[in-house]
Amino acid sequence: MSLFDQVYDRKKTDSLKWDKLKAVYGRDNVDGIIPMWVADMDFAAPSCIKEAIQTRLNNPIYGYSFEGEACQQAIIQWMATHHQTTIEAPWIMYHQGVVPAIATVVETFTAPGDSVLMMAPTYPPFFNAPKTLDREAVFYPLIEKERQYTIDFDDFETYVARDEVKLFILCHPHNPIGFTWTEAELQKLDALCAKHDVLLVSDEIHSDLVLNGKHVPTLNVTQHRDNVITLFAPTKTFNIAGIHAAMMFVSEPAKRKAIQHTMQRQAQGGLNIFASAAITGAFSEAGAEWLETLKDYLRENIRITAEALNAVDGLHIEQNDATYLMWLDYRETNFEEKEIMNRLLDEGVALDPGKKFGPAGDGFLRINIACPRETLNEGIARITRAFAR
Repeated sequence: MSLFDQVYDRKKTDSLKWDKLKAVYGRDNVDGIIPMWVADMDFAAPSCIKEAIQTRLNNPIYGYSFEGEACQQAIIQWMATHHQTTIEAPWIMYHQGVVPAIATVVETFTAPGDSVLMMAPTYPPFFNAPKTLDREAVFYPLIEKERQYTIDFDDFETYVARDEVKLFILCHPHNPIGFTWTEAELQKLDALCAKHDVLLVSDEIHSDLVLNGKHVPTLNVTQHRDNVITLFAPTKTFNIAGIHAAMMFVSEPAKRKAIQHTMQRQAQGGLNIFASAAITGAFSEAGAEWLETLKDYLRENIRITAEALNAVDGLHIEQNDATYLMWLDYRETNFEEKEIMNRLLDEGVALDPGKKFGPAGDGFLRINIACPRETLNEGIARITRAFAR
């Protein structure tokens, strides 16, 4: 039995995934619904994180703190060992999460009325964060053919060349589709952003969850390092999103100074005392060993899901290169999104509607398969029934 087969009861723990179903889906009765939506795994975090936090808890004074040498070196060593990326200590800037970091970067390097470019479909905070700051979200539509997504770089350049576009957010690996960008693609994106003086912000929060091949960090291929800001975090990888911890890698001193000014204006501090401990525990040898076991489990969950749902008439789903999020194409069934969402909830399973990720997501659903196999198999059975009845 795998340690990931353990089923935990997360109800009444203030879990967004389990305890907010009524508010998110508008159903009065959500008892028994399996949540396979938000990117949150139903697996216990590795013991090395719990032990690191417990060690800090053992000293009963929890006063003001800062990110110490152990936290900093854990990050630097992890990036060097797992991503062959050299991160210099001054480049590391801490934040409460990748989404708050996006908001800080957008506020720092754009002005109200400017445009922020992203690829569609994409993770909703990419377009919601700029909008709340009075910036315009501009979507470059990825080319989709038989559920494979590519970029027409000539067309992309017409977007990045617009005078009002000041910043481009890259989702790498991509959420919700679950693919990775190649070195050649990254080089082209890097060159076009630099050519048109557009800041490239690379969200690499899922980089440790590449399941097929190796993640290629944007910093490893860029010819314009000072034009790239990388966002990184252990939260998705080790299932510690409730412990708010993220970092930005910013090589240019002037950009770091500008970000610091914005964070001071926002009264943003650094990490909390337990987040620093969690990072140190996660980015350890024990954390790396746990992660390899997790990825094996996720690969099998993905295989099971793809095999089962591709057998249903009108459904198509690709096996992921990265993340535990799968992108289900139901366009051939001719269901409208509202109808199929109701059918799914009637059967007792909650997925993410595709239009949540922008208009390009119409006809798709996002499925989170990071759960014990017992839960997964029941969730798949309910999805199948929803499309069959």
